[in-house]
Amino acid sequence: MNAKATNIFEVHSRIDRNVREDRNRHKGGVLWLTGLSGAGKSTLAIEVERALFAEGYHVYVLDGDNLRHGLNSNLGFSHEDRTENIRRVGEVAALFAEAGFVCVSAFISPYRADRESAREAAGESFHEIHVQADLATCESRDPKGLYERARRGEIPDFTGISAPYEEPETPELVVDTGSLDIAQSVAIVLDYVALNLTLSKPNEKA
Repeated sequence: MNAKATNIFEVHSRIDRNVREDRNRHKGGVLWLTGLSGAGKSTLAIEVERALFAEGYHVYVLDGDNLRHGLNSNLGFSHEDRTENIRRVGEVAALFAEAGFVCVSAFISPYRADRESAREAAGESFHEIHVQADLATCESRDPKGLYERARRGEIPDFTGISAPYEEPETPELVVDTGSLDIAQSVAIVLDYVALNLTLSKPNEKA
């Protein structure tokens, strides 16, 4: 294991977070979408991003597959690598929130302890959203053919099949994509944002 770097000094922005929020007319925040593969996290994240952006919010999506092509391309899917994957993402998402963005993060993030580390990084800006669909529903969708491969033993440590998924115990929001369509699911998240992050609509004049 690499030794922890020394001689590092934290740099603080001279732009106060409250000033950013006043200009944006919304708080920065991390909407952490967690759920099984096939539950609809990425689809929901992209549609929420599109809807919020259209309303004038500063918003950006961090998606598990995308980050594994770049920032986390050196990580596999062992328990240790999954933990490091979420640690890095949690820190990046917290920086987005500090900069005034609504950061929509779509990750299976199967372990409660790892999600708690992401919560600790973002503090009060963290909002855990359980994108809920049972295993049978997720398998029936299987958009990437991953469950079929996992059932054949071709993918080790696959969440829901050969590795556990620890459901959130007290999430800020639950979106049941097993029974709701995408429009209904997006509407629930938008209502939550309006209630918890919005100071006034960003596209409205003060």
